[in-house]
Amino acid sequence: MSTNTTSSTDSSTPSTGSSTAPPTGSSADPSAGASAESGTGARAVAPEAGPRPARLIHNEATTEIPVHLLFRDDPDPAPVPLRPAVVARRQGPGERPGERPATRRPVNARPRPVPSVDPELRERPARVLPGAAGVAAGLCGVAGCAATSWWAGLVPPLAAQALGLPAYAGAGLGPAQWAAYAAAGVLGMFGFGGLARGRTGRAWVLGLFGRYRGTVRRTGLMWVNPLLLRHRVDVRLRHWRSEPMPAADGNGVALRAVTLVVWRVRDTVKATLGVEDHETYLRECVEAALARVPVEPLGTVRSSADVAGDTLTRLVAADAAPVGLEVFSVRPVRVEYAPEVAAAMHRRRIAALDAAQRASVLTSVVDSVEDTVTRLTMRGLVELDDYERKVLVKDLTVAFCAGRGDTGA
Repeated sequence: MSTNTTSSTDSSTPSTGSSTAPPTGSSADPSAGASAESGTGARAVAPEAGPRPARLIHNEATTEIPVHLLFRDDPDPAPVPLRPAVVARRQGPGERPGERPATRRPVNARPRPVPSVDPELRERPARVLPGAAGVAAGLCGVAGCAATSWWAGLVPPLAAQALGLPAYAGAGLGPAQWAAYAAAGVLGMFGFGGLARGRTGRAWVLGLFGRYRGTVRRTGLMWVNPLLLRHRVDVRLRHWRSEPMPAADGNGVALRAVTLVVWRVRDTVKATLGVEDHETYLRECVEAALARVPVEPLGTVRSSADVAGDTLTRLVAADAAPVGLEVFSVRPVRVEYAPEVAAAMHRRRIAALDAAQRASVLTSVVDSVEDTVTRLTMRGLVELDDYERKVLVKDLTVAFCAGRGDTGA
């Protein structure tokens, strides 16, 4: 009976035709099949109720393997037809039939606030007079003081005779004389005190009791109200070379960048009254732009330096425009690695250059060897078999590499 049972087990194994075979004791029990085929009348074993065994291997690149085949000891097992099993991907939310896909609400990026100043701060020309008017007013004040002194009888006789003034006893210093002195003195002080000289490339922002009164861009001698507070502003085209500022390249390596900024003051009142110090503000704008724009060390990629310069110019110009500054260019003139990473990055750069040099030398040697062998064989100077060709290529390669090394040394 044991022999029949074993043979029936081997014969019944391929007849299952299923990729998943039940374990021992299930409905496909080998002992039951043996009893049925042998005709001995043995009672069939009733199938046990229970869940189907799970697949052993779940992978898209493998097939299903029945569990009982993993422990067979037959040297020549019978082939079992196995069908490929493709495990479906687990469906996510919104992929099942009849289910709406879950959508996220689009998150609107908050716009960066644009700096603004007082809209009433707009440059306008100040009211000034020609310098001749101030000189005339000052001379009139001096003449008034002299006339008042003669009227009061304070002019010495010798001075009166020298000036050709008529003899006059004088009325003395009374209220009228003091009033005339005050008027003439104020006129002379306002006339001479308001004289100013305007220069090319310079401007004055005028204010009175904290209120903006206009901007003077004229040149030459002119008269400005001496009661107005004057703030000189340089409106020429200027360039500023910054100190080393922190920056980073595309990979986040720390750098130190020195930039050259070409700029000028376009609106004097905004640059003077709209911000505390427009030069310090420009410096902070450049430093903030370097923190946002990756730069590369000079001498690596020329196009990246141009792109970084254009981007820096655009960002700094947009930040400086609200305070009346006009930025023409922001260019990195010196970019070097930070002290903490300089040694490591220099070693890495030298290694990259060495590897590139070796690759270039190897390419030239291979091309030279190929050209030499091709010319020798195409012109019929030598007839080489495979072994001789390999030897020739080896010798030529060694000779060319040795020559390259001697030349480089």
